[in-house]
Amino acid sequence: MTGASETAVATARKRWALSPGRAWDITAILVSWFGGLVLVGEAQSVRNLSDNDVFLLFVAGCLFSLALWWRRSRPVPVAVLLLIGSLITDAAGLAALIALSTVVAVRRGRVIVVLTLLHAVTAITYAVIYADEAVPHLVSLLLTVAILATTIALGVAARARQELIDSLRERTVRAEEEARLRADRLRALERERIAREMHDSLAHRISMVSLHAGALQIRPDLTPDEVAKAATTIRDSAHQALEDLREILGVLRAGEGEALRPQPDLRHLDELVADAREAGVPVTVTDRLDGLPAGASLGRTVYRLVQEGLTNAGKHAAGVPVSLVLDRTADGEVHVLVSNPLRVSARTAVPGAGSGLVGLAERVDLIDGRLRHGVRGDPRTGLTFDLEAWLPWPANADAAACEVAAG
Repeated sequence: MTGASETAVATARKRWALSPGRAWDITAILVSWFGGLVLVGEAQSVRNLSDNDVFLLFVAGCLFSLALWWRRSRPVPVAVLLLIGSLITDAAGLAALIALSTVVAVRRGRVIVVLTLLHAVTAITYAVIYADEAVPHLVSLLLTVAILATTIALGVAARARQELIDSLRERTVRAEEEARLRADRLRALERERIAREMHDSLAHRISMVSLHAGALQIRPDLTPDEVAKAATTIRDSAHQALEDLREILGVLRAGEGEALRPQPDLRHLDELVADAREAGVPVTVTDRLDGLPAGASLGRTVYRLVQEGLTNAGKHAAGVPVSLVLDRTADGEVHVLVSNPLRVSARTAVPGAGSGLVGLAERVDLIDGRLRHGVRGDPRTGLTFDLEAWLPWPANADAAACEVAAG
């Protein structure tokens, strides 16, 4: 019952809540009532009206002003109605000007010219018939023209503001769409690159399986130990080939072109760290993997994670110490963390579009891993930029590690 009551209250509040447009409509009506009261009072002094006439004119003006509630949905009919109302009662004069300004703001073309001329004729005729003896005729006409010009100028300004808002909103939508298309394109390019790399690696592994199987066929004199060793090699190569094939499925391979070398893996991390140090990036490595073997897909992904982290640190925080942690979690995942202190005021001359992180996220997702990157920490104690990933440990890695330990 409590949830239903809260829903009912929220629905009622939403029903009675005023939109910004409706708030402006109410404001326009109240302002026109106040202006009508002033205009009726001025007409009483000029035309010597009785109190009853003033009251009736004011009430009529208030009723006509209520039409401003529909000024945005039906601007032209409301403007015509209030123009007629201004001929009947002075209290509808300000409401008629508000309606004219609305037409100028939301419409274009001939209707604005026609309504402006009708207002000009009406206002000038009224100024001539009910001229104030204390004000010269020329001054009265100039004042009438100035009020009409101000009304039109306000409408033009409102229209220009709305057009600017619409233009900015359209640009924002277009920019978001372009960013989405660009991200999709980067993902497609990264898939293509991964497919080219995996194609070479897969072909190599299948070739190894074929060679070792052929050796077993043409060498019947092999000892049992040699046969077992060849069978183990065939099994491992076939398993890795299946992993690579699973990774490449669904990825569109580019047309024939220059072959790319397979991406380095965990065995090349020392070279990568050494290159980074030579480039001026102080790197501290904490490796708790204990040299355990990993699958080809995992090794390439770990290498790519470390490479991206060190590259970003070198570009955006040159000279800042970088911490690299390779660990295995209790859940059987490989944890990779590349962290460096954040330089808030530092500016780099090397451009960066973030495409590396987009491609990296695609690569991690292909092996069912998780990726997180961003600024962490407390501004008072220091901020760091962390690139962190959790990657599934291959099922055959533990068995291989046991074999290595036993050997």
